[in-house]
Amino acid sequence: MKNDMPILTRRRIEAEFAKGIYDEMIGEVGEETARRVLTNAVVKLARSAAAKMARDAPSGPNLEHFRDIQKFWTAEDALHIERLKSASNEFNFNVTRCRYSEMYREMGLTELGAVLSCNRDGAFCQGYDPKLKLRRTQTLMEGATHCDFRYRYED
Repeated sequence: MKNDMPILTRRRIEAEFAKGIYDEMIGEVGEETARRVLTNAVVKLARSAAAKMARDAPSGPNLEHFRDIQKFWTAEDALHIERLKSASNEFNFNVTRCRYSEMYREMGLTELGAVLSCNRDGAFCQGYDPKLKLRRTQTLMEGATHCDFRYRYED
């Protein structure tokens, strides 16, 4: 069954649930361990979701398909993107507005926003195709003026 729920909506629901579990883990195992466990879980979920999308790619995982599936993350005006370069082996853009980041702040989850969202990006590449690499030096979640996404397909 296909899940048509926009990712922004899904992340809000996940964040509410994760926050409850995270708070309980802090009480049981401390903040450092709780953060590590949550980070590991989010990374594994991102890799798994990416692997499924790669399996569903009509011609197998490739940069063209990867560019096409970006629409899932931008749905509901979730990201404002400034495209910089789109070539056969590169896909570069800046995110100038991120409603994911705004949502985490509104929910009082600023300290967990990067764990719940930004951490997924590199892990997603690993699960989608190990040849897909992401270089990002800053994020809106960390207070930068934009997120700099630089994807490259390596041979």
